[in-house]
Amino acid sequence: MSLQLKVFVLPHPLIQHWLTVARDKSTPFPLFRTAIQELSRWLTYEAIRDWLPTQTVEVETPLAFTTGKIIQSQAPLAIVPILRAGLTMVEPCQSLVPAARVYHVGMVRDEATLLPSCYLDRLPSSIGSTTRFLILEPMLATGGTITQVMQMLTERGADPQLIRLVSIICAPPALQKLSSLYPSLQIFAAAIDEVVNDQGFIVPGLGDAGDRAFGT
Repeated sequence: MSLQLKVFVLPHPLIQHWLTVARDKSTPFPLFRTAIQELSRWLTYEAIRDWLPTQTVEVETPLAFTTGKIIQSQAPLAIVPILRAGLTMVEPCQSLVPAARVYHVGMVRDEATLLPSCYLDRLPSSIGSTTRFLILEPMLATGGTITQVMQMLTERGADPQLIRLVSIICAPPALQKLSSLYPSLQIFAAAIDEVVNDQGFIVPGLGDAGDRAFGT
């Protein structure tokens, strides 16, 4: 059976509320950062809903013994925020999976060519094939950055079927690239906008997420 990229756009009222706050150009940067954090929390919750392996254990309540499920401690999970904007997404994501390791990747895009280059690589040199990865990238526009990060992960041993993306807004060019290269991926997003302009920005989008999150 052939694999097909799956994109989940979540209609929850809280997601729609915070997305609107983030889109509004008059939103001050502290509130914009809060909006991105809230979106990240809800999107991460959905991304891990059916994904984390559990095990059955026995516990004793004040009244009796019973069984329940806990997340398997031996199942490795890692968070990969793509800097700068991905930094705003780390805390809410990590609050849901506090045992996850965090590997930072810094990417910068040449404004003339729109090609990305890596200036910070904190990924491990060798990755176990059972490690699950959550990549945090607010905007999937042209797809250049995310495909480079995916290549870095898979070349070091990561299994694409164990990678999920949490993004605020996606656009067709990025989704088309990911679909052709990594069809087993699952993406959790607040919206898909149809247009990427000549500068590589998603329209209507929300502008430069890094600049707006940090007030720069």
